[in-house]
Amino acid sequence: MNIMPVEAELMAIHIGLMPVLDNDNIHQILVITDAISAAKYILESRPNPLQKAVLPIVSKLKSFLKKDNRNHVHFWQCPKKAKWPRHILVDDQVKASANIPTLPNKNSYLFSRKKECDGAFTKWQKAFSTEKRKGQLFLDFEDNKQRVIKPTYTKGRSY
Repeated sequence: MNIMPVEAELMAIHIGLMPVLDNDNIHQILVITDAISAAKYILESRPNPLQKAVLPIVSKLKSFLKKDNRNHVHFWQCPKKAKWPRHILVDDQVKASANIPTLPNKNSYLFSRKKECDGAFTKWQKAFSTEKRKGQLFLDFEDNKQRVIKPTYTKGRSY
């Protein structure tokens, strides 16, 4: 599973918030995180690449906040270098845990984008591998061992 660090932080916040948001006796929630940049995606109103991961959290938060005018959610930044004992305890427990989170599928925006880009690139390589499609306006680049260098879209590479 290819999950970016920001997505992992969002998933952790999601997992922590879900049982609390459904409890009618809780009115104030304090989220303490060392990844406040991930938490900002939850509060951002404009479209962003992590929308698919954020939408379930936002919809639950919205219903929690509408339920009662006493309901509040606060996000606090606690950097790792602060060495807050509770943060260290949770971090150690998570790292020692043998539980592997099960996710429905590889549906993150960044993974989907990479998969789509790789698919288009593979089609492009196949299309230009035959002389018929390539025509005569393209040259094959060769490495030191006279092997044809495959095209790539990486900056500074062939094509």
